[in-house]
Parts: sequence; C-alpha cells; structure tokens
Amino acid sequence: MLSKLIATGRPLLADGATGTNLIAAGLASGDCAELWNEAHPERIRALHQSFVDAGADIILSNSFGANRRRLGLRGLGARAKELSRLAAQNARAVADRAGRPVVVAGSVGPTGEMLAPLGSLTEDEATEIFAEQIEGLREGGADVVWIETMSALEEARAAARAAIAIGAPYTATASFDTAGRTMMGLKPADFASAFDDLAPAPLAVGANCGVGAADLVVSVLAMTEANPDAVVIAKANAGLPQCHEGHVHYSGSPELMGRYAALAIDAGARIVGGCCGNTPAHVAAMRRALDGRQHGPRPDLAAIEAALGKLVAPPAANGGRRRRRSREDAP
Repeated sequence: MLSKLIATGRPLLADGATGTNLIAAGLASGDCAELWNEAHPERIRALHQSFVDAGADIILSNSFGANRRRLGLRGLGARAKELSRLAAQNARAVADRAGRPVVVAGSVGPTGEMLAPLGSLTEDEATEIFAEQIEGLREGGADVVWIETMSALEEARAAARAAIAIGAPYTATASFDTAGRTMMGLKPADFASAFDDLAPAPLAVGANCGVGAADLVVSVLAMTEANPDAVVIAKANAGLPQCHEGHVHYSGSPELMGRYAALAIDAGARIVGGCCGNTPAHVAAMRRALDGRQHGPRPDLAAIEAALGKLVAPPAANGGRRRRRSREDAP
C-alpha cells in the first residue's frame, strides 16, 4: 500500500510520537510500552486513532523495542514475536476502519547492542533477531516494515536483510544526532544510498528522531543532494525535551512543526511526520501545512534557521564532531 501512495506523487504524512504520548496516557517511566499492546490495547488504538483523525497517512505500530534482545532485559525475550503481532493488530484495526488508505508501518528499532567488532552481536544474529520481530508484525497485518532510529549501518542493513528474507517491503531511517552524523559516525549523504545493492531496495530512506526539526531538515538536504531519486522520510522530534516540575515537555510547538513539514518537503522529502514529543496537535499542524501547498524553493541553512531556530548539533566544517549547543539555544 505504501508504494501505491508514494506513486501518487503527493506528500505523505506519517504519525507522531509513540512513547511520549503513551507516557501522557499513563505509562510509567521504566515500564514496557510493548506490553500495553496486550494490557491496554484500547489506549494503543486510541493513540493510533488520534493520529488518523489528525490526518496521518501512515501509523507506526507500538513495537519499537519488541525484539528479543531488548525485551530480554525485562525477561520477555520469548514474547518478541507475539508482542509484535499484537502491536500490528492494534494498528491494523484502526487503519481498517479509517475510511481512506492508511498504511500500517511495523516499527523496528535497534537491538540496543553493539555489533561486532565493537560488540559481541554478529550481523547474522541481528538478522535473526529482526526476522523474528518482523514475522510477528507481518502476521499482525503490517503493510511495511519501518526500520527506524538506527545509528550503525550494519544494524540497519541486518534489519533490511531480515525484511527481504521474509518478503516484506521496508523503509529505513537513522538518527543523525551527533554533529550531523549518527552516534556511530554515519553521514546522511552515505545513508541515502546505503541499501542500493540490496534487492529489493527500501521503499524509502530518511532521518528520524535526532535533536530537532532544523537539524533534521539539514539531514534531508544532504540525502536528497546525494541521491535525488530517493524517496526520503523526515520524522523529526518536536524540539528538545525540557523538564519542568518533574514532567518532560518538548520545545517545538505545533506551529513550528507545521513550518518544519513545509521545509522538509521543499528540501526533497516525500514523507514527513514527527518523532519524540509530537502529539496529534503537531501532526494536525503538519497536515494543514501540507494540504494544497505548492513546492517552495529548496531551502538553504539561513532559511531553515530563520523558520525553525538555530541548529542544535551543527556539522563541523572540517568533518569532525562539534559540541552540541545548549538547550537554551534551541527553538
């Protein structure tokens, strides 16, 4: 279904945050969000419904950490496939009654472990771990595997190979949160073509999470310049998290995220949405920004910062790593 929506040529809108919105719905800090697929399916479905009502074309299942290694830290490793299936079923139930095409994207996050030679996990082991999760997502009705928040290219490719082995279409995004690179040093320009040798290639590649909307749009610019033919995803955080009286809030308003959505499309993204901190109100603002809008000129850094605020972790001019700005400098 995602490939058909991409073929229409119109900008597609993905949903907002899962974790931060579940915390607002009562998920306690440190609790397992994936268990809510079983314990509180009505709350999971209500979140999906809120994003559909806000205009999302794509909703992500509550399965980001539903792999054997991450769940194993809670003694739940053996339930990886089951919880992934339940996550997809909850999203599927909402999508099927939307009255319009809504894609169920099966969220697949990192294992939480370092791959060899930096760690003990091999690529083959990682592929097996992801395959188990993806099998559950497919059984639950996911239309596409949504590989996200990756830092290491080897791990992203392991997840991609797992999807290919199962026969599932897939997308892949990384988090460029360290001076314009991932934590493992991967650059957006390199990620844009990192799967070209795989068959089939991903339906889309892109960036998610990170340190704010401005930085993510800069990553999109780098990707679309390096690979103009790529279908690029932009799924930015709503600013930076800020703690007030024991509660975490994000600095980016719905209005700011609406401006971000428009700039991301102008930068070449075909799919936009929000990651951490993005509520249904943020997604609705993005929908308004996209509807009926004509493409604007490709933005430069000055235009991005004028609309969204200064970069939080700007790329170093010499290719090295630069210290992040303080939170007080965030938009």
